[in-house]
Amino acid sequence: MGGYEAMKRLFDAAASALGLLVLSPLLAAIAVWIKLDSPGPVFYRGRRIGRGGRPFLMYKFRTMIVNADRLGGPSTPLEDARITRAGRFLRKRKLDELPQLLNVLVGEMSLVGPRPEVEEYVRLFTEEERQILQARPGITDWASLWNPDEGRVLAGSPDPERTYLEVIRPGKLRLQLEYVRRRTFWTDMGILFQTLTVTLLGTKPKMAGPLEQKGATCR
Repeated sequence: MGGYEAMKRLFDAAASALGLLVLSPLLAAIAVWIKLDSPGPVFYRGRRIGRGGRPFLMYKFRTMIVNADRLGGPSTPLEDARITRAGRFLRKRKLDELPQLLNVLVGEMSLVGPRPEVEEYVRLFTEEERQILQARPGITDWASLWNPDEGRVLAGSPDPERTYLEVIRPGKLRLQLEYVRRRTFWTDMGILFQTLTVTLLGTKPKMAGPLEQKGATCR
């Protein structure tokens, strides 16, 4: 894995730096929109658990009202009243995730890897599921392609936390385990390419990982 890790880190650093440079006008425009739309900071910094179980602060554009984490749980249905007007658009287009390029640049995250979880969900990991923490968390992965819109799945649920734990989380963890066991540089490139085509062109991924072959569904 040594050569893979070195190549992956080199690609992450170069791609995230280039992305931040090229996207800087868009990032600035989004920042202004957020400030005009609702009171509060431009960025949200959420505590997540990273590689080796080490906590870090994950950056996102703020899409919810200030102190939203004190008014509800970490699972956010589509109709959640805590989401701002600008936030609904940013979430739909995945633009709120762009500041995570900063996390990638400094090595806390990767472009491709298991999505980082909050500490309370990591505490629920079985011994087998803790293998997920062997990989650097990422902006996108097989689970992100399999279930690109958690908010839509949670919409209308009387208990979003329970729905997340019972409907979304099991399939998500199985895909993340598959990724950790099978990851290669070219696997990462395939996931990244599919993510870009799905996000930019709105196409449906040809396959969202090996779990799809086992009949998994989140709907």
